[in-house]
Order: sequence, then C-alpha cells, then structure tokens
Amino acid sequence: MGFARFMSTPVGRLARIAVGIALVAIGASMGGAGWILAVIGLVPIAAGVFNVCLIGPLIHAPFSGSKVHT
Repeated sequence: MGFARFMSTPVGRLARIAVGIALVAIGASMGGAGWILAVIGLVPIAAGVFNVCLIGPLIHAPFSGSKVHT
C-alpha cells in the first residue's frame, strides 16, 4: 500500500507524467516502430493526470488515487 500511497501524491503523479513524457520523446525520436513506445508513453501520462494507479488492483490497493488517502 505504500507504493500506491506514494503514487497518489503530487510527486508520484508528476513522476508518472515525467516517465510518460520521456517514453513519448524517446519513441518519437526513434522513428519507425518507435511510435509504439510513444503510444505506450501516453498510459502513464493519463494515469498521472487522472490520478489512477493501473497496478493498484494487482497489489491489493485502490485503483483510484483519491481512495488511497481515505
């Protein structure tokens, strides 16, 4: 639950967004099949923006970041 708690904080959300932006940038710079990596990079960006933890259910934590703090 500690991981989910961290990821729901503003720092965790910014970290997800930063990783997503990095993946998009790397994928775009690769060209060719790099667009696949760029599309995958959109997932952590969306997760950070919408405050969801996609692996939350796998680690027995809430999916929604707002439910972690309640």
